[in-house]
Amino acid sequence: MQRLSMVICCKMNQNRWRLVNWLYEDIFEKPYLETCGERYKVEASRLLQECNVGQYLENVWQRLEEERQRCSMFLHDSSLPKVRARFVQHMVTDHLAFLHGECRTMVQQEQCKNLRTMYLLLRLVDNGISVLVSELLEHIKAKGLEAVAGLKGENVYMQFIENSLAVYDKYRGIINDVFDHDQSLLGSLDKACSFVINHRQVPKQPCRSPEMLAKYCDTLLKKSSKGLSESEMEEKLTKSIIIFKYIDDKDVFQKFYSRMLAKRLIHQQSQSLDAEEAMINKLKQACGYEFTNKLHRMFTDITVSSDLNNKFSEFLKKDRTELGIHFFIHVLQAGAWPLGQAALTPFSLPLELEKSVQMFENFYYNHFSGRKLTWLHHLCQGEVKLNYLKKHYMITMQTFQMAILLQFEKSNSLSYSELQESTQLNSEQFSRHIASLVDSKLITCENEVPDETSVFSLNLNYSNKRTKLRITAALQRESPQEVEQTRSSVDEDRKLYLQAAVVRIMKSRKVLKHNALIQEILSQSQVSFAPTINMIKKSIESLIDKQYIERTPNSADEYSYVA
Repeated sequence: MQRLSMVICCKMNQNRWRLVNWLYEDIFEKPYLETCGERYKVEASRLLQECNVGQYLENVWQRLEEERQRCSMFLHDSSLPKVRARFVQHMVTDHLAFLHGECRTMVQQEQCKNLRTMYLLLRLVDNGISVLVSELLEHIKAKGLEAVAGLKGENVYMQFIENSLAVYDKYRGIINDVFDHDQSLLGSLDKACSFVINHRQVPKQPCRSPEMLAKYCDTLLKKSSKGLSESEMEEKLTKSIIIFKYIDDKDVFQKFYSRMLAKRLIHQQSQSLDAEEAMINKLKQACGYEFTNKLHRMFTDITVSSDLNNKFSEFLKKDRTELGIHFFIHVLQAGAWPLGQAALTPFSLPLELEKSVQMFENFYYNHFSGRKLTWLHHLCQGEVKLNYLKKHYMITMQTFQMAILLQFEKSNSLSYSELQESTQLNSEQFSRHIASLVDSKLITCENEVPDETSVFSLNLNYSNKRTKLRITAALQRESPQEVEQTRSSVDEDRKLYLQAAVVRIMKSRKVLKHNALIQEILSQSQVSFAPTINMIKKSIESLIDKQYIERTPNSADEYSYVA
C-alpha cells in the first residue's frame, strides 16, 4: 500500500512539472524570445546607422552583458542560452558579412581594442573567426617579409634573426593578450613565420635561413661576442630555437652548425663549453637524439683527446724524451666531424714539429692497432714567440703561417719561390697565408700586391700595443667554396637518406603502392627536410636499378621489396 502511494505521488509530481514547463515555455518564454528577437533586429539596424564599426562592437558587447545579467535575475537558467542564441543571431550572425569585411582594416591598423571585441563576438558564431584568422595570417606574412627585406652589411644574419624574432614576439604578444591564446590564431602565426623564414628571394636559389641561423649561433657562442652576459647569451640562444623550429631544411642548419662548432672546438674559440652543450641539448629537445648524435660525439672526442694527451705526456716521461715544444693533439673520429679530406693539401712539416709528430704516431699506433691517423694541418695552429724584437710577442697562428714564418729563422729575406718550395704548399694556399702575414705586418713585401716575383723580408721594426695576439684572417672566414661544398654534401646526404628510407619502408611493408610510399617517405623525412616529389622519384628509380625494389608485374604504380 505504501509503495502504491509513492508511485501515485511521483506521477502527480511529474504531471505538475510538465504543467509548469508548459506554462513557462509556451505561455511566457516563446513570446518573450520572439519579442527579444524583434527588438534585437531593430537595435542592430539603428546601431549600424548611427555608429562606426568600433562603436557598434562595443555597444553589442555591452548589450550582451546586460542581457546576461537580466536573464540571471529574472529568468530561469534554461532561458539564458536561448536568449543568447537569439541575440547572437540578430546582432552578430545576420551582419557577419559586414563584420568580416571590417577585419582586414582592423588587422592592418592593429586596432587591438576593437579586435578584442570583434574576436569575443565572432567566436560565438560557428566558424566565425575564420576570416580573422586568414587576415592575421596575411598581415604577419607582409610584416615579416618587410622586416627581413633589403638587409645589408656583414651582419645580415644577425639582423635577419633578430628582426624575425621581433615580429614573432610582437604578434605572439598580441595573440596572447587580445585573442586569449586562441589556437587557430596561434596556428596562423606559425604558418606566417614559417612562410617568412623559408621564403626565397630568388626562387631557384636555396633558402639562406639555415645558414644565417647557424652563423647567428656561432657569433653568440664565440669568444669574440662582447658585451653579453651569460644570462643574455642563454636567452638569445633559447630564442634562436624558435626560428629553428620554423626552418624546413633543418639538415642544412645541422651541416653548417656542425662545421662552425668544429672550428670553435678545434681553435678553442668557444666562449663557454657549458653554453655549447646547453645549445646542443636544446636542439635535441627540438629534433631528437639522432639529429644531435654527431654533435655529442664531437664533445666526447674533445674529452677523450684531453685524456690521450695526458697519457702521451706520461709516455714521453718514461721514454725520457724532450720535444722542445708544448705539443697538444686532438684525435677526432672521421665519421663525427665534418672535416673531410677535400681540404688536404701537400705540406712540408717544419723541422721543429717533425719530432713531435713522429713520437705521437709511435705512441698512438702502440696503443691502438688497426687505426690510421690523417693529419689535418690546415686546421692546426701554433703559438710562436718572437725574440728578435725589442719586446717579446706571443702570436697564435695557423700551422701554414707558422711554417712560412719559421723559414726566416736563418735569413731575413726570402723570395716567393723559395718560401713556396720549402713549405710545399700549393699556389692558392701559399698566396692566402703569405698575404695574411703581410697584412699583419710581421713580414714586408716590396710589391704592393704579392706575386711570384716578390721578395719578402722579416719586419725587424714590428710593434704592437698587445704582446699576445692571434692571426685569424686566414682560418675564420668561410669561403664561398666552403659554403658551396657544405650545400653539395647536404644534397648527397639527402639522396642517401631517401634511399635508406625507401628500403626501410619496403622491407617492412613488402608491397606498397606508389602514392602510399611517397606519403610515408614525406612523413619520415619532415623532421630534417622537405624533399620534393621529383627527388623521391629519383631515389626510387635508383633503387630499382640497384635491384633493391621492383615494380610488381600486375601494376605499374606498385612496388615490391626484393629480398
